Amino acid sequence: MSTTFTTEAQIPRVPTAPAQDFPLIAQPASVLPVIQLDHIHKTYTMGDVEVHALRGISLTINEGEFVAIMGASGSGKSTTMNIIGCLDRPTRGKYILDGEDVSEMSKDERADIRCQKIGFVFQGFNLLSRTSALENVELPMLYAGLNGATRHERAMDALASVGLTGREQNHSNQLSGGQQQRVAVARALVNNPALILADEPTGNLDSRTSVEVMEIFQRLNRERGITLVLVTHEPDIAEYASRVVVFKDGKIKKDSLVAKSRDAAEELRNLPAVVEEDED
Repeated sequence: MSTTFTTEAQIPRVPTAPAQDFPLIAQPASVLPVIQLDHIHKTYTMGDVEVHALRGISLTINEGEFVAIMGASGSGKSTTMNIIGCLDRPTRGKYILDGEDVSEMSKDERADIRCQKIGFVFQGFNLLSRTSALENVELPMLYAGLNGATRHERAMDALASVGLTGREQNHSNQLSGGQQQRVAVARALVNNPALILADEPTGNLDSRTSVEVMEIFQRLNRERGITLVLVTHEPDIAEYASRVVVFKDGKIKKDSLVAKSRDAAEELRNLPAVVEEDED
């Protein structure tokens, strides 16, 4: 999907014409773009060899969308996610995040943007092992300079929103994998980001727990209008999103709406109840 940018303060809200062989994703004129990638190139130099990881991709993701990004190893999806997450800069092209051009920002400026505008959820949870769930969730707000009372209140609310009321003081080794990922989701929420970026968030989880995590993502997207971008290699997980973008050889091969998204809440209602075994 190709998007044309202007240098004026008013940025076009929707693509005006498709430039590749996949369908244009139409959006209401009132919806604001959160992510705008315009002809992004990324080239890595390895000795005398140049590796072209991205070859001029253009992509718009609007406020409130739930988008899954897929692609084989080496397709460019991870590089794209690093750029979207302000972990790396494009070699050429423009990246607008929530109305702000971050393409040429310094490392420190990008770190500030990550803290203010992006919530991250990783495959490996990335929780601090010797701190409580509450303290893990408070951490981004500590970096943002919020006072203790505000940090505590927001962290408690975020943990409640992912179903962890009563687990606030548990350390990571006292939580299941699914509970640890819920803590990670709560941590991603606390700074009210413009975007939540989830990198293979179900990769270390069993099937039922994966559905539980996707139910949280869908609920946050539907009820709060949070913009979600999910990287996954699992086609069944991508079906929980409303739109799928497929990468190949550093380009966008396909960009399409999901005809009927899977409903994680409905699937959980139809799964057998979990029977807890009594301890000896």
